[in-house]
Amino acid sequence: MTNTKTLHIKFTDAELRRLAEQSVTHNVRDHRYPALHFRFGKDRARGSWHLVRHVDGKSPSRKLGNWPDLSAKTAIELLPKKLAELTADPKALVSVSSWERVEDLLRWYTDRIERTRKLSAKWKGTVRSAVACQLLPRLGSLSLQMVDRQALDDRLIWPMQEVRSLAYTRQAFGLLKKAFKQAAGLDMLSQNPLAEVVFSDFIDTPIRPKPCALRPHQLPELVKRLSAGEVRLTAICMLPLMILCHGTRIGETRLAKWQNLTLEGEGEWFLPAADTKTDNDHRLPLTRHTVALLKAYRNRQKQAGYTGAYLFPRGDGDPITDNQSQEMIASLTAGEWSSHDLRKIARSMWLDLGVEYFIGEMLLNHAMDDLQAAYIHTHAETLKRQALERWHLWLEAQGLSFFATETTPRQAAIATAPNTSSGAA
Repeated sequence: MTNTKTLHIKFTDAELRRLAEQSVTHNVRDHRYPALHFRFGKDRARGSWHLVRHVDGKSPSRKLGNWPDLSAKTAIELLPKKLAELTADPKALVSVSSWERVEDLLRWYTDRIERTRKLSAKWKGTVRSAVACQLLPRLGSLSLQMVDRQALDDRLIWPMQEVRSLAYTRQAFGLLKKAFKQAAGLDMLSQNPLAEVVFSDFIDTPIRPKPCALRPHQLPELVKRLSAGEVRLTAICMLPLMILCHGTRIGETRLAKWQNLTLEGEGEWFLPAADTKTDNDHRLPLTRHTVALLKAYRNRQKQAGYTGAYLFPRGDGDPITDNQSQEMIASLTAGEWSSHDLRKIARSMWLDLGVEYFIGEMLLNHAMDDLQAAYIHTHAETLKRQALERWHLWLEAQGLSFFATETTPRQAAIATAPNTSSGAA
Protein backbone atom coordinates (compact mmCIF):
# COMPACT_ATOMS: atom_id res chain seq x y z
CA MET A 1 0.00 0.00 0.00
CA THR A 2 1.31 3.47 -0.90
CA ASN A 3 2.49 5.62 1.99
CA THR A 4 0.84 9.05 1.64
CA LYS A 5 3.15 10.70 4.18
CA THR A 6 5.83 13.06 2.92
CA LEU A 7 9.44 12.00 3.27
CA HIS A 8 12.20 14.62 3.45
CA ILE A 9 15.47 13.83 1.69
CA LYS A 10 18.26 15.57 -0.18
CA PHE A 11 17.17 15.74 -3.81
CA THR A 12 19.53 13.72 -6.00
CA ASP A 13 18.83 11.23 -8.75
CA ALA A 14 20.67 8.53 -6.81
CA GLU A 15 18.51 9.06 -3.71
CA LEU A 16 15.31 9.03 -5.75
CA ARG A 17 16.33 5.78 -7.44
CA ARG A 18 17.05 4.25 -4.00
CA LEU A 19 13.61 5.28 -2.73
CA ALA A 20 11.96 3.94 -5.89
CA GLU A 21 13.30 0.47 -5.10
CA GLN A 22 13.21 0.38 -1.27
CA SER A 23 10.24 2.49 -0.19
CA VAL A 24 6.52 2.89 -0.80
CA THR A 25 6.64 6.62 -0.08
CA HIS A 26 4.71 8.67 -2.63
CA ASN A 27 5.55 12.31 -1.76
CA VAL A 28 9.11 13.55 -1.33
CA ARG A 29 10.50 16.98 -0.35
CA ASP A 30 13.82 18.64 0.38
CA HIS A 31 14.05 21.14 3.30
CA ARG A 32 16.39 23.29 1.22
CA TYR A 33 13.79 23.86 -1.50
CA PRO A 34 10.35 24.17 0.13
CA ALA A 35 8.66 25.16 -3.15
CA LEU A 36 9.85 22.03 -4.99
CA HIS A 37 7.86 18.83 -4.45
CA PHE A 38 8.40 15.37 -5.93
CA ARG A 39 5.81 12.63 -6.47
CA PHE A 40 6.43 9.05 -7.52
CA GLY A 41 4.18 7.64 -10.21
CA LYS A 42 2.46 4.26 -10.25
CA ASP A 43 5.54 3.02 -12.04
CA ARG A 44 8.01 4.00 -9.35
CA ALA A 45 10.78 4.20 -11.91
CA ARG A 46 9.22 7.51 -12.88
CA GLY A 47 7.90 10.56 -11.08
CA SER A 48 7.10 14.25 -11.47
CA TRP A 49 8.35 17.58 -10.15
CA HIS A 50 5.91 20.23 -8.93
CA LEU A 51 6.16 23.86 -7.85
CA VAL A 52 4.06 24.84 -4.84
CA ARG A 53 3.63 28.51 -3.89
CA HIS A 54 1.62 29.76 -0.92
CA VAL A 55 -0.62 32.60 -2.12
CA ASP A 56 -3.55 34.10 -0.18
CA GLY A 57 -3.82 31.07 2.07
CA LYS A 58 -3.79 28.66 -0.88
CA SER A 59 -1.03 26.39 -2.13
CA PRO A 60 -1.59 25.79 -5.86
CA SER A 61 0.65 23.16 -7.46
CA ARG A 62 2.12 23.52 -10.94
CA LYS A 63 3.87 20.68 -12.71
CA LEU A 64 7.46 21.41 -13.67
CA GLY A 65 8.41 18.20 -15.48
CA ASN A 66 8.88 14.43 -15.35
CA TRP A 67 11.68 12.50 -13.68
CA PRO A 68 14.10 10.99 -14.66
CA ASP A 69 13.77 12.93 -17.95
CA LEU A 70 14.14 16.13 -15.90
CA SER A 71 16.95 15.36 -13.50
CA ALA A 72 17.06 16.50 -9.87
CA LYS A 73 19.96 18.83 -10.64
CA THR A 74 18.13 20.46 -13.56
CA ALA A 75 14.90 20.82 -11.56
CA ILE A 76 16.80 22.60 -8.77
CA GLU A 77 18.54 24.87 -11.30
CA LEU A 78 15.22 25.79 -12.92
CA LEU A 79 13.50 26.51 -9.60
CA PRO A 80 14.47 30.21 -9.13
CA LYS A 81 13.66 31.08 -12.73
CA LYS A 82 10.27 29.38 -12.67
CA LEU A 83 9.31 30.93 -9.33
CA ALA A 84 10.18 34.35 -10.75
CA GLU A 85 8.00 33.67 -13.79
CA LEU A 86 5.08 32.71 -11.55
CA THR A 87 5.57 35.79 -9.42
CA ALA A 88 5.39 38.00 -12.52
CA ASP A 89 2.47 36.05 -14.01
CA PRO A 90 0.58 33.47 -11.89
CA LYS A 91 -0.67 31.90 -15.14
CA ALA A 92 2.77 31.55 -16.70
CA LEU A 93 3.66 28.22 -18.29
CA VAL A 94 6.29 26.60 -16.10
CA SER A 95 6.30 23.01 -17.28
CA VAL A 96 9.23 21.86 -19.36
CA SER A 97 9.53 18.84 -21.62
CA SER A 98 11.78 15.92 -20.96
CA TRP A 99 14.04 17.16 -23.72
CA GLU A 100 17.49 18.31 -22.78
CA ARG A 101 19.19 18.75 -26.16
CA VAL A 102 18.23 20.03 -29.59
CA GLU A 103 18.49 16.42 -30.77
CA ASP A 104 15.45 15.49 -28.66
CA LEU A 105 13.34 18.21 -30.25
CA LEU A 106 14.49 17.42 -33.80
CA ARG A 107 13.73 13.70 -33.47
CA TRP A 108 10.25 14.54 -32.17
CA TYR A 109 9.67 16.98 -35.03
CA THR A 110 10.92 14.54 -37.70
CA ASP A 111 8.64 11.81 -36.35
CA ARG A 112 5.71 14.23 -36.41
CA ILE A 113 6.44 15.18 -40.03
CA GLU A 114 6.68 11.51 -41.04
CA ARG A 115 3.24 10.83 -39.54
CA THR A 116 1.50 13.84 -41.11
CA ARG A 117 -0.64 12.39 -43.90
CA LYS A 118 -1.17 15.57 -45.91
CA LEU A 119 2.55 16.13 -46.51
CA SER A 120 4.08 14.70 -49.67
CA ALA A 121 6.69 11.97 -49.60
CA LYS A 122 9.09 14.37 -51.34
CA TRP A 123 8.78 16.99 -48.61
CA LYS A 124 9.14 14.38 -45.88
CA GLY A 125 12.34 13.23 -47.56
CA THR A 126 13.59 16.83 -47.69
CA VAL A 127 12.97 17.28 -43.98
CA ARG A 128 14.50 13.90 -43.14
CA SER A 129 17.64 14.69 -45.12
CA ALA A 130 18.12 18.21 -43.74
CA VAL A 131 17.70 17.04 -40.15
CA ALA A 132 19.96 13.98 -40.51
CA CYS A 133 22.68 15.58 -42.62
CA GLN A 134 22.75 19.16 -41.35
CA LEU A 135 20.82 19.96 -38.18
CA LEU A 136 21.62 16.91 -36.04
CA PRO A 137 25.38 16.86 -36.74
CA ARG A 138 25.70 20.59 -36.13
CA LEU A 139 23.20 21.23 -33.33
CA GLY A 140 22.07 17.88 -31.93
CA SER A 141 24.33 17.93 -28.85
CA LEU A 142 23.48 21.55 -27.97
CA SER A 143 21.50 22.01 -24.75
CA LEU A 144 18.10 23.57 -25.31
CA GLN A 145 18.97 26.05 -22.57
CA MET A 146 21.93 27.24 -24.68
CA VAL A 147 20.07 27.93 -27.93
CA ASP A 148 20.56 31.57 -28.93
CA ARG A 149 21.75 33.63 -31.90
CA GLN A 150 25.42 33.19 -31.13
CA ALA A 151 25.16 29.40 -30.80
CA LEU A 152 23.24 29.17 -34.08
CA ASP A 153 25.73 31.38 -35.88
CA ASP A 154 28.76 29.47 -34.54
CA ARG A 155 27.42 25.95 -35.04
CA LEU A 156 24.96 26.12 -37.95
CA ILE A 157 24.71 29.22 -40.11
CA TRP A 158 28.31 30.28 -40.61
CA PRO A 159 29.92 26.85 -41.07
CA MET A 160 27.06 25.63 -43.24
CA GLN A 161 27.15 28.58 -45.63
CA GLU A 162 30.82 27.84 -46.27
CA VAL A 163 30.01 24.48 -47.86
CA ARG A 164 26.35 24.71 -48.93
CA SER A 165 24.30 27.29 -50.81
CA LEU A 166 22.70 30.20 -48.97
CA ALA A 167 19.29 28.98 -50.11
CA TYR A 168 19.82 25.55 -48.55
CA THR A 169 21.29 27.11 -45.39
CA ARG A 170 18.20 29.27 -45.07
CA GLN A 171 15.95 26.25 -45.65
CA ALA A 172 17.70 24.32 -42.85
CA PHE A 173 17.31 27.29 -40.52
CA GLY A 174 13.65 27.55 -41.48
CA LEU A 175 13.06 23.90 -40.58
CA LEU A 176 14.74 24.42 -37.22
CA LYS A 177 12.59 27.46 -36.53
CA LYS A 178 9.42 25.56 -37.47
CA ALA A 179 10.37 22.76 -35.10
CA PHE A 180 10.81 25.16 -32.18
CA LYS A 181 7.62 27.05 -33.03
CA GLN A 182 5.53 23.89 -33.18
CA ALA A 183 6.99 22.52 -29.96
CA ALA A 184 6.35 25.80 -28.14
CA GLY A 185 2.82 26.00 -29.56
CA LEU A 186 2.07 22.56 -28.14
CA ASP A 187 3.52 23.52 -24.74
CA MET A 188 6.41 21.12 -25.24
CA LEU A 189 8.78 24.01 -24.50
CA SER A 190 8.34 26.67 -21.85
CA GLN A 191 9.59 29.29 -24.30
CA ASN A 192 10.68 29.57 -27.92
CA PRO A 193 14.23 30.92 -28.13
CA LEU A 194 13.89 31.40 -31.90
CA ALA A 195 10.65 33.37 -31.84
CA GLU A 196 12.35 36.67 -32.69
CA VAL A 197 15.27 35.24 -34.69
CA VAL A 198 15.31 35.65 -38.48
CA PHE A 199 17.81 34.52 -41.11
CA SER A 200 18.86 38.09 -41.92
CA ASP A 201 20.22 38.37 -38.36
CA PHE A 202 23.08 36.20 -39.62
CA ILE A 203 23.31 36.89 -43.36
CA ASP A 204 21.68 39.88 -45.04
CA THR A 205 22.86 39.04 -48.56
CA PRO A 206 19.81 38.74 -50.84
CA ILE A 207 19.27 35.17 -52.01
CA ARG A 208 18.40 35.30 -55.66
CA PRO A 209 16.45 32.52 -57.40
CA LYS A 210 18.56 30.04 -59.31
CA PRO A 211 18.59 31.12 -62.98
CA CYS A 212 16.84 28.95 -65.53
CA ALA A 213 19.19 26.46 -67.18
CA LEU A 214 17.08 26.47 -70.35
CA ARG A 215 17.18 29.42 -72.75
CA PRO A 216 14.63 30.27 -75.47
CA HIS A 217 17.08 29.45 -78.26
CA GLN A 218 17.37 25.89 -76.90
CA LEU A 219 13.65 25.14 -77.22
CA PRO A 220 13.67 24.27 -80.94
CA GLU A 221 16.31 21.59 -80.32
CA LEU A 222 14.34 20.33 -77.30
CA VAL A 223 11.05 19.97 -79.18
CA LYS A 224 12.97 18.25 -81.98
CA ARG A 225 14.26 15.69 -79.48
CA LEU A 226 10.78 15.18 -78.04
CA SER A 227 9.40 14.63 -81.56
CA ALA A 228 12.04 12.06 -82.48
CA GLY A 229 10.74 8.63 -83.44
CA GLU A 230 12.31 6.71 -80.55
CA VAL A 231 10.56 8.81 -77.87
CA ARG A 232 7.59 10.18 -79.79
CA LEU A 233 4.37 9.80 -77.76
CA THR A 234 6.07 7.79 -75.02
CA ALA A 235 6.06 8.69 -71.32
CA ILE A 236 9.63 9.98 -71.69
CA CYS A 237 8.30 12.44 -74.25
CA MET A 238 4.95 13.24 -72.65
CA LEU A 239 6.08 13.98 -69.10
CA PRO A 240 8.40 16.88 -69.97
CA LEU A 241 6.06 18.01 -72.71
CA MET A 242 3.08 18.32 -70.34
CA ILE A 243 5.24 20.32 -67.92
CA LEU A 244 6.55 22.56 -70.70
CA CYS A 245 3.09 23.12 -72.23
CA HIS A 246 1.35 23.96 -68.94
CA GLY A 247 4.05 25.06 -66.47
CA THR A 248 3.00 22.40 -63.97
CA ARG A 249 5.20 20.96 -61.24
CA ILE A 250 6.62 17.51 -61.87
CA GLY A 251 4.91 16.12 -58.75
CA GLU A 252 1.53 17.34 -60.01
CA THR A 253 2.17 16.08 -63.53
CA ARG A 254 3.24 12.53 -62.66
CA LEU A 255 -0.04 12.07 -60.72
CA ALA A 256 -2.28 13.08 -63.63
CA LYS A 257 -5.29 10.80 -64.21
CA TRP A 258 -7.20 10.29 -67.42
CA GLN A 259 -10.49 10.81 -65.60
CA ASN A 260 -9.37 14.37 -64.77
CA LEU A 261 -8.79 15.26 -68.41
CA THR A 262 -11.64 16.51 -70.58
CA LEU A 263 -10.71 15.83 -74.20
CA GLU A 264 -14.00 16.83 -75.83
CA GLY A 265 -15.36 20.32 -76.38
CA GLU A 266 -13.29 22.90 -74.53
CA GLY A 267 -10.66 20.66 -73.04
CA GLU A 268 -9.60 20.96 -69.41
CA TRP A 269 -7.08 19.40 -67.08
CA PHE A 270 -8.33 19.24 -63.49
CA LEU A 271 -5.68 18.89 -60.77
CA PRO A 272 -7.31 18.03 -57.42
CA ALA A 273 -6.11 19.75 -54.27
CA ALA A 274 -4.60 16.51 -52.96
CA ASP A 275 -2.16 16.51 -55.90
CA THR A 276 -1.08 20.18 -55.79
CA LYS A 277 1.58 21.86 -53.72
CA THR A 278 -0.81 24.65 -52.71
CA ASP A 279 -3.55 22.24 -51.52
CA ASN A 280 -5.98 24.01 -53.87
CA ASP A 281 -7.84 22.61 -56.86
CA HIS A 282 -6.25 23.79 -60.10
CA ARG A 283 -7.85 23.92 -63.56
CA LEU A 284 -5.87 24.31 -66.76
CA PRO A 285 -7.31 24.75 -70.26
CA LEU A 286 -6.37 22.11 -72.81
CA THR A 287 -5.82 23.70 -76.21
CA ARG A 288 -6.56 21.98 -79.54
CA HIS A 289 -2.84 21.15 -79.59
CA THR A 290 -2.73 19.33 -76.28
CA VAL A 291 -6.10 17.65 -76.82
CA ALA A 292 -4.80 16.14 -80.07
CA LEU A 293 -1.54 15.19 -78.38
CA LEU A 294 -3.27 13.50 -75.43
CA LYS A 295 -5.68 11.59 -77.66
CA ALA A 296 -2.77 10.23 -79.67
CA TYR A 297 -0.92 9.30 -76.47
CA ARG A 298 -3.98 7.54 -75.04
CA ASN A 299 -4.43 5.55 -78.25
CA ARG A 300 -0.80 4.46 -78.09
CA GLN A 301 -1.25 3.32 -74.48
CA LYS A 302 -4.31 1.28 -75.44
CA GLN A 303 -2.47 -0.29 -78.36
CA ALA A 304 0.22 -1.34 -75.88
CA GLY A 305 -2.48 -2.93 -73.69
CA TYR A 306 -2.71 -0.28 -70.96
CA THR A 307 -6.16 1.09 -70.05
CA GLY A 308 -5.45 2.15 -66.46
CA ALA A 309 -6.07 5.36 -64.60
CA TYR A 310 -2.76 7.23 -64.87
CA LEU A 311 -1.01 9.02 -67.69
CA PHE A 312 2.33 7.91 -66.29
CA PRO A 313 1.93 4.47 -64.71
CA ARG A 314 4.61 2.19 -63.40
CA GLY A 315 4.54 -1.60 -63.57
CA ASP A 316 2.01 -2.12 -60.76
CA GLY A 317 -0.51 0.36 -62.18
CA ASP A 318 0.23 3.13 -59.66
CA PRO A 319 1.77 6.39 -60.91
CA ILE A 320 5.52 6.61 -61.29
CA THR A 321 7.36 7.73 -58.15
CA ASP A 322 9.04 11.09 -57.73
CA ASN A 323 12.45 9.49 -58.23
CA GLN A 324 11.29 7.69 -61.37
CA SER A 325 9.90 10.92 -62.82
CA GLN A 326 13.16 12.77 -62.10
CA GLU A 327 15.16 9.94 -63.69
CA MET A 328 12.91 10.12 -66.74
CA ILE A 329 13.70 13.81 -67.17
CA ALA A 330 17.40 13.20 -66.50
CA SER A 331 17.51 10.63 -69.31
CA LEU A 332 16.79 13.49 -71.73
CA THR A 333 18.98 16.19 -70.23
CA ALA A 334 22.33 14.65 -69.25
CA GLY A 335 22.10 16.81 -66.14
CA GLU A 336 22.01 20.07 -68.07
CA TRP A 337 18.61 21.10 -66.72
CA SER A 338 15.83 19.85 -64.46
CA SER A 339 12.06 19.54 -64.61
CA HIS A 340 11.75 22.85 -62.78
CA ASP A 341 13.62 24.55 -65.61
CA LEU A 342 10.77 23.55 -67.93
CA ARG A 343 8.37 25.36 -65.61
CA LYS A 344 10.69 28.37 -65.45
CA ILE A 345 11.14 28.66 -69.21
CA ALA A 346 7.38 28.39 -69.73
CA ARG A 347 6.81 31.27 -67.29
CA SER A 348 9.51 33.35 -68.95
CA MET A 349 8.15 32.75 -72.44
CA TRP A 350 4.62 33.63 -71.38
CA LEU A 351 5.87 37.05 -70.35
CA ASP A 352 7.74 37.44 -73.63
CA LEU A 353 4.58 36.48 -75.53
CA GLY A 354 2.65 39.23 -73.76
CA VAL A 355 0.72 37.11 -71.26
CA GLU A 356 -0.48 39.27 -68.38
CA TYR A 357 1.46 38.75 -65.13
CA PHE A 358 -1.53 37.68 -63.05
CA ILE A 359 -2.62 35.16 -65.68
CA GLY A 360 0.84 33.65 -65.62
CA GLU A 361 0.63 33.36 -61.83
CA MET A 362 -2.73 31.63 -62.12
CA LEU A 363 -1.42 29.17 -64.69
CA LEU A 364 1.46 28.31 -62.32
CA ASN A 365 -1.02 27.93 -59.45
CA HIS A 366 0.85 30.46 -57.33
CA ALA A 367 -0.98 31.80 -54.29
CA MET A 368 -2.44 35.29 -54.74
CA ASP A 369 -3.99 37.72 -52.33
CA ASP A 370 -7.70 38.56 -52.40
CA LEU A 371 -7.20 41.82 -54.32
CA GLN A 372 -5.29 40.10 -57.11
CA ALA A 373 -7.81 37.29 -57.28
CA ALA A 374 -10.71 39.74 -57.52
CA TYR A 375 -8.96 41.72 -60.26
CA ILE A 376 -8.65 38.79 -62.62
CA HIS A 377 -11.61 36.68 -61.59
CA THR A 378 -14.13 37.72 -64.23
CA HIS A 379 -12.22 36.83 -67.40
CA ALA A 380 -9.54 34.60 -65.92
CA GLU A 381 -10.49 31.34 -67.60
CA THR A 382 -10.75 32.92 -71.04
CA LEU A 383 -7.43 34.70 -70.61
CA LYS A 384 -5.75 31.50 -69.39
CA ARG A 385 -6.92 29.67 -72.50
CA GLN A 386 -5.77 32.47 -74.78
CA ALA A 387 -2.36 32.47 -73.10
CA LEU A 388 -1.82 28.75 -73.57
CA GLU A 389 -3.07 28.83 -77.15
CA ARG A 390 -0.52 31.55 -77.93
CA TRP A 391 2.22 29.53 -76.24
CA HIS A 392 1.35 26.28 -77.99
CA LEU A 393 1.23 27.97 -81.38
CA TRP A 394 4.75 29.24 -80.71
CA LEU A 395 5.93 25.75 -79.72
CA GLU A 396 4.36 24.32 -82.87
CA ALA A 397 6.30 26.84 -84.91
CA GLN A 398 9.51 25.57 -83.32
CA GLY A 399 8.95 22.09 -84.73
CA LEU A 400 6.51 20.32 -82.42
CA SER A 401 4.75 19.00 -85.52
CA PHE A 402 2.79 16.16 -83.93
CA PHE A 403 0.61 18.73 -82.18
CA ALA A 404 -1.48 18.64 -85.34
CA THR A 405 -3.49 15.61 -86.48
CA GLU A 406 -5.41 14.74 -89.62
CA THR A 407 -8.71 15.45 -87.87
CA THR A 408 -7.60 18.76 -86.40
CA PRO A 409 -7.20 21.62 -88.90
CA ARG A 410 -3.77 23.17 -88.63
CA GLN A 411 -3.91 26.87 -87.82
CA ALA A 412 -1.31 29.36 -88.89
CA ALA A 413 1.49 29.19 -86.37
CA ILE A 414 3.38 32.13 -85.02
CA ALA A 415 6.45 31.99 -87.23
CA THR A 416 8.51 34.64 -85.49
CA ALA A 417 10.10 34.47 -82.09
CA PRO A 418 8.62 36.67 -79.37
CA ASN A 419 10.18 39.95 -78.38
CA THR A 420 12.38 38.73 -75.55
CA SER A 421 12.77 42.21 -74.17
CA SER A 422 9.05 42.66 -73.54
CA GLY A 423 7.41 42.23 -70.16
CA ALA A 424 3.90 41.49 -69.00
CA ALA A 425 1.17 43.29 -70.86
